[in-house]
Amino acid sequence: MSYLMSNYAPLKVNFVKGEGCYLTDDKGDKYLDALSGVGVVNLGHCHKEITKAIQNQAGTLLHTSNWYHIKHQEDLAAKLCKLANMDNAFFGNSGAEANEAAIKIARLHARANNIDNPVILSANQSFHGRTMATLSATGNEKVQSGFTPLLSEFIHINFNDIDAINAHTDNNNIVAIMLEPIQGESGVIMPDSDYLNKVQKICNDNNYLLILDEVQTGIGRTGKLFAHQYNNITPDVLTLAKGLGNGVPIGACLAKGKASKLLTPGSHGSTFGGNPLVCKTAITVLDIIEKDNILDNCIKMGEYLASAFKAKFANTEKVVEIRSKGLMLAIELNQDCSGLLQKALENNLLINITGKSIRLLPPLIINQDEADTIITKICSLVDAL
Repeated sequence: MSYLMSNYAPLKVNFVKGEGCYLTDDKGDKYLDALSGVGVVNLGHCHKEITKAIQNQAGTLLHTSNWYHIKHQEDLAAKLCKLANMDNAFFGNSGAEANEAAIKIARLHARANNIDNPVILSANQSFHGRTMATLSATGNEKVQSGFTPLLSEFIHINFNDIDAINAHTDNNNIVAIMLEPIQGESGVIMPDSDYLNKVQKICNDNNYLLILDEVQTGIGRTGKLFAHQYNNITPDVLTLAKGLGNGVPIGACLAKGKASKLLTPGSHGSTFGGNPLVCKTAITVLDIIEKDNILDNCIKMGEYLASAFKAKFANTEKVVEIRSKGLMLAIELNQDCSGLLQKALENNLLINITGKSIRLLPPLIINQDEADTIITKICSLVDAL
C-alpha cells in the first residue's frame, strides 16, 4: 500500500545514487540519464563542487526570514542580473512560483496604467506551471482538465504566429505577452529565428511587458546561458528555475526597467525563497558553468547528437523531424511512441516521451562516449517500432 497521492505514475525503478550522467538503482543497475531530472541536473548528479558547497552551507546556515538581509541572496541577484542584463530579482522555490511572480508583476503593470481587467497573451501548447495562475497561462487543455474555472485573464494564441498577436492589439486590456523561447513540454517546438524580436517590437509599441519563461531553456540548456540571447534582446521579465539549483529547489523572477519597480514591500513574498542554502548552491552552479566552459560543451555535444540522429534516420519514414538547440532535442515520429519510455528504461536509458516525440535533455557535461550510447540505444528503440 502506498500513502502517496496518485497524481504520479512512476516507473518501477528506485534510484539510490547518482554520479555525473548516471543513476544507480537499489539493485545496483546503472542507467544513463538523458533527461537530467527533466532539465534540472544540468551539471550532472552529485557534482563534487556543488556537493561541497551544499555541505558547507548546511553546516553554517540553512535559513533565515526574508525580514533580514541574506548575503548569498543579494550576491546571486547581482550575478544573475549582470549575466541577463536585468535590474533586480525575486526568489521563490520553483518555476511555477517564478511565473506567479511574473504574472503578479503584469497585474501591477496594469494597475499602474489604469487597466482594471488585465489580459496576458500566452501560447497554445505552452507550459508555465501547475498553480492556478500558471495553469491558466498554460495553453494545454490536458493539464488543465478538472481544474476549471481557470483564471479568465489569459488569451491563448498560436506560437510562432505574429499575425495571431497583432489580431489582439486593439484590445486595450492586454498588458503582457508571456512565452517560452522554445516550447519544451510540447516537444521542443522552436519558432522562427526572428519571432521573439517581432514580439518584443509589438510589446514596445503597445506598452506590453514581454515575459519570457526560461524555466527549461535557461541556465545553459540551449548553448547560451539564456535562450533569448540568440535574439540579442532583453525581456521585461525573465523567469528561471530547474538548472539554476542543479537539483536544489529554487526559482527566480528577474525584471528590468518599469517592471523592476512594481513589487514593493509587502506586495509579494516566499517563506523559503532565496534562503542561504539554495542561493549559495545557485552561485556555485553559475561559477562552474563559466569556469568549466559548459556552454561550449553543450553546443558541441548538441550538434554531435543532432547530426548523428539526422544521419541515422535520413532514410526512414518513421522519423518526421529532428528538432534541437544545444542539448534540448526532440525526435518526432510518425506514430505513437509512448511505449518507448518503458523500453528505454529496460535498456538502462532515461528519456521522455511527449506526444509522438522522444525528448532528450541530457546533462550539459555529457561526453562523446555517453552521447554515442544515447545514439545507439535510441536508434535501436526506433528501429524496433
